[in-house]
Amino acid sequence: MTAIRITEPRSQLSVTALLLPQKAPENVAFLEAYLGTPRVVPGIHAMWTGPEISCPVPAADLEGQPYARPLPAENATLTPQPGDIVLSYVPPRLWGGNPNAIFDIGLYYGQGARLLFPIGWLAGSVVAQVRAEERDRFAAACGVIRHNGACDVTFSLVEA
Repeated sequence: MTAIRITEPRSQLSVTALLLPQKAPENVAFLEAYLGTPRVVPGIHAMWTGPEISCPVPAADLEGQPYARPLPAENATLTPQPGDIVLSYVPPRLWGGNPNAIFDIGLYYGQGARLLFPIGWLAGSVVAQVRAEERDRFAAACGVIRHNGACDVTFSLVEA
């Protein structure tokens, strides 16, 4: 079984999230292609969605890539649960006229999360879940990121 290793040194974030290819096959395929080599993605505590560290995939990582195509909502949620890793896809021009699609990897660590944005409700795809035994440590590290501000989160594929 394939998983994602998620790390950020200042907060001591270091968890494994099990991928859910049977529930979100196209979204998981995007992540597997994107994370074919480990990636460092900027992370910041979300403003609208609640207890989330938002990691938008840099536009430069998407340009000309075959994996950068529209994604369907799969294993969709509007209310992510603690430990959910949610891939959100926003089509070009939907948010503020931005000509680029947005792919965001959301790390949800607490109760009360919601996918309500200034443009309205937008379902995301639950693509992975942090192992149950790591969720308390995950929440604590995400709280440190919230306090510290912007950071660089490293994502890599691993065998679970």
